[in-house]
Amino acid sequence: MSAPDPDSAFTFLSQGAIIQEFRVAGHNIVQSFPDARFYQTHNDAYLGETIGRTTNRVKGAELVNLNGRSYKLAINDGANHNSLHGGSQGWGRKDFQGPKPVHRHGKEGVQFRYVSNDGEENYPGTVECFVWYTAGIEDGKTVLDIEYQIELIGDECEETVVGATNHSYFQVNPGAPTTEGTVVTLGTNAYLELDAHQIPTGQISVFPTIPQAGEAFTLGATEPAIDDCFVMDRAAPVSCPLDTRPLPLKTLATILHPSTGLHLEIQSTEPAFQFYTGDGLYIPEAETDKGVKIPSRGKRSGIAIEPSRYVDCAGREEWRGMCKIRKGQLWGGRSVYRAWKD
Repeated sequence: MSAPDPDSAFTFLSQGAIIQEFRVAGHNIVQSFPDARFYQTHNDAYLGETIGRTTNRVKGAELVNLNGRSYKLAINDGANHNSLHGGSQGWGRKDFQGPKPVHRHGKEGVQFRYVSNDGEENYPGTVECFVWYTAGIEDGKTVLDIEYQIELIGDECEETVVGATNHSYFQVNPGAPTTEGTVVTLGTNAYLELDAHQIPTGQISVFPTIPQAGEAFTLGATEPAIDDCFVMDRAAPVSCPLDTRPLPLKTLATILHPSTGLHLEIQSTEPAFQFYTGDGLYIPEAETDKGVKIPSRGKRSGIAIEPSRYVDCAGREEWRGMCKIRKGQLWGGRSVYRAWKD
């Protein structure tokens, strides 16, 4: 799918409704593979994937007191013993129907659809997920608008938990081995404190190693090292609607690199976002059918910014209102990515 500017274009894959290319002024600003098959064999890092049926971590890989019972989920978070990004075979590994060309909100776009059956990754209930990508040029900026919608369509249970986000790794200094020198500004410095297993304690605090909201900081070779959930709405556990799309957009983060002049701004209706500097990132070397080698990429070669609800809201009963749906209810979220070059 192309924006009106030929140097600004997007490529999406049916697997996981993956964002394969996000081109701005001729530069692809997401870490990617040139061949779709590598997303099946080389993508433990979740490059570009739609994450679901839940996002981030579920404590102890278990849903307690849902439909009056407990559900054991896949443990795929190493020594933390949690369930991560929807399980061992989350939605990023599934084939969606699409891309189907659509016009949405006056823009050219594509639609992806996936039906997750009852019991997939041991989650209850059959749910239907739609992902819409729409693109355009606004005030000289390349704009990608993402909408998610999830509905419980099966009759197998009374309720289930859901969530979706995109897991692209951004690099606004394309071709460089790391993101060193990238200037970051976050819309908040409040974050969810974590226990030793990367699960929120319930306490919201000020992040200790970055400036206050709206003040820029620069990524160095190794610091700051961040993999945390930042909070835009402290009242979300009691006030966040299941469908946040009608809410106003808030700016989560902006990143830029002085040497390229490339900028990216991410806005969302979601109450939180995971910000990850990629310190554990490893993308293995691959080789095309024509023998062309794609070099491996290592730690800090991309930045993940994942709009979402709170980490472990699916597992934590007092936060579950952000993600628990019943028949007739919609879960929804919207994020907008604006990129440009000086």
